[in-house]
Amino acid sequence: MPLFGGSKETTTSPPPTTTTSTSPPARHRSLFNRRRSSSPVTTTTATSPKRHSGFLHKSGSEDASIIAARERVMSAEAAERDADRALFAARAAVREARDHVKRLEREAAEEARLAKIKQNQAKAIGKRGKMLGRYDHA
Repeated sequence: MPLFGGSKETTTSPPPTTTTSTSPPARHRSLFNRRRSSSPVTTTTATSPKRHSGFLHKSGSEDASIIAARERVMSAEAAERDADRALFAARAAVREARDHVKRLEREAAEEARLAKIKQNQAKAIGKRGKMLGRYDHA
């Protein structure tokens, strides 16, 4: 008896089958309790993996969950880039709005200064105007 189980037959002809029962094929046990079937197992699935072409797919036999995860990460990266651009644009808009407000404040302050000068000049002219007409007092 061989060391790793089972007997090896050296005959070249297959053993005759006289029964037509639907019993499972004979199995042999080895030292490592590995089961082998005496008949080859046939499957109906395709033997070649799906091939994806394009630059997004690194190899042709990637799992669908890996592909989906990669697409989600790439989508998130694009969203971050868009958010960065939006943040940059928002900061620029805030900076422009603040600069505009500062310009308006300076213009208003200058206008107020000029208005005060004009007011003082009008007051001085008004004092001089009050002195006019001294001959009209009757």
